[in-house]
Amino acid sequence: MGAKILYIEDNEANRMLVRRILFVEDYDVVEAADGPTGIDLAREHLPDLILMDMNLPDVDGYELTRRIRNIPELQHIPIIAMTANVMHGDREKTLEAGCDGYIPKPIDVDALPEQIKTYLEAKGRG
Repeated sequence: MGAKILYIEDNEANRMLVRRILFVEDYDVVEAADGPTGIDLAREHLPDLILMDMNLPDVDGYELTRRIRNIPELQHIPIIAMTANVMHGDREKTLEAGCDGYIPKPIDVDALPEQIKTYLEAKGRG
């Protein structure tokens, strides 16, 4: 298996799509449907990368990113926003919250593996 990726996303169809795309690329995908589970799984698995939906129902992805950034053993993990928030300023808002990158939805299934690889390589994990 390749790099371990934690995908925090409440939409099951989105999780299934991303899981299928990344499985083909030999990534190990761990999934969380909500923020608290995402933090627990991040602590348990120490993933190489976190894909973060910004529109989670309990704790939004902005707040969840800030919380993860305050956990010493998780601070080094790249967090990439994966969001349908694509209005002017939304990318900047994700970066201000502590995300290392931004992938807009709907996901480009052909581009996603290369985007993930680029983020992993930027952090020396590719």
